[in-house]
Amino acid sequence: MKIQIRVKPNSKKPSVTKGEDGVWVIAVKEPAIEGKANDAVVRAVAEEFGLAPSKVKILKGEKSKLKLLEVYD
Repeated sequence: MKIQIRVKPNSKKPSVTKGEDGVWVIAVKEPAIEGKANDAVVRAVAEEFGLAPSKVKILKGEKSKLKLLEVYD
């Protein structure tokens, strides 16, 4: 399954919510430096879907706030 997400790095309160437009909003504490936020996003999405982090892959948007993820069941 492919999902589109919007990342909010440096957030005080981590969260995972689905917006009305179908885009997931992922707030993480980690900064967008050296892939730390990307790693946190993968872990947060995996936890939300009850999967291992290895089942979540960033397809597009490695250096963008808008990303396309592949979630493998």
